[in-house]
Amino acid sequence: MYKIILNGITNKYEYDALIKVFLQPEEYVLICDEDLSAENAAETKKVLVDSVEETPEYETLSFNYREKNELKQDIYRRLSVLTGLQPEWGIHTGVRPVKLVGELVQQLGSLEQAADKLKHFYLFNDEKIKLLCDTYRVQQSVLKKPTPEEVGLYVGIPFCPTRCLYCSFTSNQSKPEAIQAYMEALHREIRHTGEKMHQTGLFPESVYIGGGTPTSLTASQLEELLSEIEKAYDLSRIREFTVEAGRPDTITWDKLHVLKAHGVERISINPQTMQDKTLELIGRSHSSQGFLEAFAMAREVGIQVINTDIIAGLPEETLADFANTLDTMIGLGAENITVHTLAVKRASRLIDVDRAFHYKQARIVKDMLALSKEKLGQAGYRPYYLYRQKHMAGSLENVGYAKEGSEGIYNIRIMEEGQTIVALGAGGISKACYPAENRLERVPNVSNFEIYMDRLEDMLQRKDENLFRR
Repeated sequence: MYKIILNGITNKYEYDALIKVFLQPEEYVLICDEDLSAENAAETKKVLVDSVEETPEYETLSFNYREKNELKQDIYRRLSVLTGLQPEWGIHTGVRPVKLVGELVQQLGSLEQAADKLKHFYLFNDEKIKLLCDTYRVQQSVLKKPTPEEVGLYVGIPFCPTRCLYCSFTSNQSKPEAIQAYMEALHREIRHTGEKMHQTGLFPESVYIGGGTPTSLTASQLEELLSEIEKAYDLSRIREFTVEAGRPDTITWDKLHVLKAHGVERISINPQTMQDKTLELIGRSHSSQGFLEAFAMAREVGIQVINTDIIAGLPEETLADFANTLDTMIGLGAENITVHTLAVKRASRLIDVDRAFHYKQARIVKDMLALSKEKLGQAGYRPYYLYRQKHMAGSLENVGYAKEGSEGIYNIRIMEEGQTIVALGAGGISKACYPAENRLERVPNVSNFEIYMDRLEDMLQRKDENLFRR
């Protein structure tokens, strides 16, 4: 048990995120100046007393105020010695490490100098630096900076057939009439924002329909949704139209034909794994054979780019299980293969069963990610976007791999945060981009779909004020 004291620090959030890479929450108590203030002192004392009663022997680690990253270096080095761990992402705990690379290139003048700072200042290991540099080079070859008029358009469908073991997303297994009521509210938001975008000269560079599971809608609901989008927005200059089909068991011939007829050229069909025993364990309602059938249907309909999501670190899976899934995706010729590290959300059922699960999985997940990088590289795939999440096994990363020419524009843009995103539907988070000020302004919709319907007019007004009156 450790008592970690940060002297001269009032906001401990970022430091706590770094400490969690080394230690499980029950292994330490973190105290900063804010905790010792008059209003918080009693609660802090109670936490300390409770912790010491449970674990009488503990070690105190004290750190004095320094510049943020220098203090993180001190914490990293001290905990590395104590635990024997050397986390591959160094002191960086953010979601978007490729964005950091871009910022360093702009500051220092070259990718080589950026890589040097990643190694010696941020303490990244060589493998992660190479992955970042490879990803950054691909992004630079694929996209130029967006014009102020180009936006990313996101449309959210917050419904799923079931809730997976590792997910905190509320599945919203709602009655058909509730789903239809939501869709009517969403159509209203589409029409309103389309009108405002016309008035302000904005147009979509990309459209991304995500969720949830968009193909949990009926074919007629998908038809109505896509028709509303076509009527509302100027799609004459669109570069990409994606629908996150997701669950294989929700994909039908009728739905695929609707997508194809409306110009959707990119979809995701996500097996997560090709091991049926794992699919049953994690609460997926499809089988490996069902995934293969859905993939074959999409090919026959003529969908140009198919992404498949697979997950490293699923419960009870071995390296051989993961290799089998990976080899199957490569053999199918999926244009994009996104390798996710299992992230166990705080409100998930898995965290109720085993709170330390993502710590235990670190070793095998590291091997799985190394295997995916090797096999996908040999098969001609390149890493084109990358991000990290909280509560990931081994504090590692998600990587999107693509065959050359099939990289996802929206995925790159959302990670680099250099473009305005207009996000519609429950849970959609719009972001107004101000490049000259290096600033983003979030304009969120509420996440609950029923509250979204009730408060739609408020959210439209918020969009008008923050996205369309700039």
